Amino acid sequence: MRTFLTLILLLIGFSTSAFADTLETVRERGFVKCGANQGHRGFSNLSTDGFWTGFDVDLCRAVSAAIFSEPNRVEFAEYPGDVRMTPLRVGEVDLMARNGYWNLPRDNQYDVVYTGIGYYDGQAIMVRNETQVISALELKNVSVCVVADSPQHNAIERFFFNNQITYEEVMVEDEADLPGAYMSGLCDAITASATVLQGIKINAVDPSLHRILPERLSKEPMGPVVRKGDMQWQTIVRWVLFAMINAEELGVNSRNIDTMMETKNPRLRRLLGLDGEFGQALGLNATWAQDIIRNVGNYGEVYERNFGSTSGLMIPRGSNELWTKGGLQYAPPIR
Repeated sequence: MRTFLTLILLLIGFSTSAFADTLETVRERGFVKCGANQGHRGFSNLSTDGFWTGFDVDLCRAVSAAIFSEPNRVEFAEYPGDVRMTPLRVGEVDLMARNGYWNLPRDNQYDVVYTGIGYYDGQAIMVRNETQVISALELKNVSVCVVADSPQHNAIERFFFNNQITYEEVMVEDEADLPGAYMSGLCDAITASATVLQGIKINAVDPSLHRILPERLSKEPMGPVVRKGDMQWQTIVRWVLFAMINAEELGVNSRNIDTMMETKNPRLRRLLGLDGEFGQALGLNATWAQDIIRNVGNYGEVYERNFGSTSGLMIPRGSNELWTKGGLQYAPPIR
């Protein structure tokens, strides 16, 4: 028995060490392998011509830019929404940009590490404007479409019970069934993640007839995920995101970066690699953050491109605004 247990421990140790130098592996391979989920408008979506776009996709391209000074040295592997951790754990991919929101079981049970929060989401409720309510607390005697036996189902039950609001549940089998059930009039309201509801609203015949209420029934922080056991790779992916947030806070973007190279601002000079050896400490070149900003953009540019007015989704920044503007996006400084 002792010999068997020793063998198992050795195999686990070998498995962990096999993926312990991801940066070297990526450089030898010549590209980053990134897990993607088709059909998440704004986050990751594969066009008919085979080009991936979205917020998650841009995070992967930012990692590529930091390592290779080129944003498109990425191979995207498509996985369905319910396949999240295993491809990362067994080494099929180097990175999952958004594979399920951060919670204790995912942080503790699957040998993966969340490197930061790229997007703050949460469950919301959408109603027709004809209800004339501006808060979920004003709802009463409503029917709500929700996916049966889902986290959203549990959250909506808690919300209405805690606030002593009478309502009726209208169950659907899958999230894909929600738009049809709601638009056909089977229910007065619909509940899902706010980003999912925004997509349903935008695709309605007349989006102005629908309102997403401001309350959030859950916390759903999303972010890049890597395997445990490689601290250097974890640190690189974390600081790619932090560099994009810091760049927006410091006012440097893909359009003005050339004019910023003569800056006297010490914070900006460190970010752009003009002072210090912070890239070397990461195992990257001095211009790693420059290359991210120049080729992908700062956090605000990436958000606007994928969720803003030009994207068609028009999702307000909300919690994803910078901390200096009342939001939650905050990055440690480079110094």
